Amino acid sequence: MAANGHFFTDWQGKPLERIFQICRELAEDPEYPTVKAWRQQGGKVIGHFQVYFPEEIAHAAGLLPVKMRGAQTDGMESESHFGSYLCSVIKTSLDIALSGNIELDLFVTHPICDAARNLGGVWGRNFDYKCQILYLPQNPNSQHSQEYLRNEYARLGRDISEVTGQPISADALRASIAVYNRSRELFAELYALRRERPWLIASDETMAVTALAGILPREEFNELLETVLDLVKERPAKQQDKMRVVFEGGFCEVPPFDLLQTVSRSCYVVDDDLYIGLRYILDAVPTEGDPLDNLAHAYIENSSYSPVQHDLRKPKEKMLLERVRGAEAEAVILAAAKMCEPGLDEQVAYSKELDEHEIPYFISEFEENQNTFDHLAIQLETFVENILFD
Repeated sequence: MAANGHFFTDWQGKPLERIFQICRELAEDPEYPTVKAWRQQGGKVIGHFQVYFPEEIAHAAGLLPVKMRGAQTDGMESESHFGSYLCSVIKTSLDIALSGNIELDLFVTHPICDAARNLGGVWGRNFDYKCQILYLPQNPNSQHSQEYLRNEYARLGRDISEVTGQPISADALRASIAVYNRSRELFAELYALRRERPWLIASDETMAVTALAGILPREEFNELLETVLDLVKERPAKQQDKMRVVFEGGFCEVPPFDLLQTVSRSCYVVDDDLYIGLRYILDAVPTEGDPLDNLAHAYIENSSYSPVQHDLRKPKEKMLLERVRGAEAEAVILAAAKMCEPGLDEQVAYSKELDEHEIPYFISEFEENQNTFDHLAIQLETFVENILFD
């Protein structure tokens, strides 16, 4: 840890391109050096699996919430615990923990799919710390869903308090909500910039920075993103003749950087669902009143759609259309992680809706440890040329 209390300072004082490179190196590092530095300072860590986790509760207790996002590993440690038919992020997340690359004090997953639900049981049998499942409302349209979710958040808070030995005060939770509200403002500013001037920051560069929100103290991440935004706005980049696209399919398992880099060579990605779990609440959460109730209300009423959220008020294909129109995109890239049942299922609904509205789309699959994209590059270039020169 640096003298200023920061756990990640390599980027400070560096030019923008070097910052992106440093951020990517940290995001891809399966050793989780910032998490280890946190533990060396006596901090405790809660790991959580991907989408819709209320990090504010962990933050208020003084824990570091870490997004278990998998890694480009061979998954050998976890092979004996799972079948070959599961998505790679489930296996590589467990693999990282089994190999000792990350040490947790609590792990939380969600029943967003069969694989994630079973991950909780497998995780719990292999580690001596508590593993919990956070049960999100299956019917957010129910009049009782907010009360139910508030009770789930309260249960999570009690589990976290067992780790720290201290209760979480309402004032501490309000302060944490304010910190995360600042993050939401910065994410909104970043994505507005990408829609307005996408030539200033590529999709892989965006992900290199935003990925660090899952492994850094949130105050430190906010400082990083503020600096990056200031530098990006002054970037002397020129607009090129590229097609504007929405990238859909990275809500849970995030595609490799090189895949996004391949896409960025042919297209401007003007919106996406990458790391949606870091920005799933779309607007500021009120800090007045009951903070747990406010967080529950924000999820029920003001959260982003995804294939694993079952809200009849937010039909996913209609929400995708809104995203396309709001970003003035010319086409959509429908990507899905191999073996991801929710993602692959939604591709059917998405493609049908896009066909009905005559919006071009490109379908692709990916895996975390995929490392060659030459074939994808040729296919994507052909797709773009057919649209631009039709």
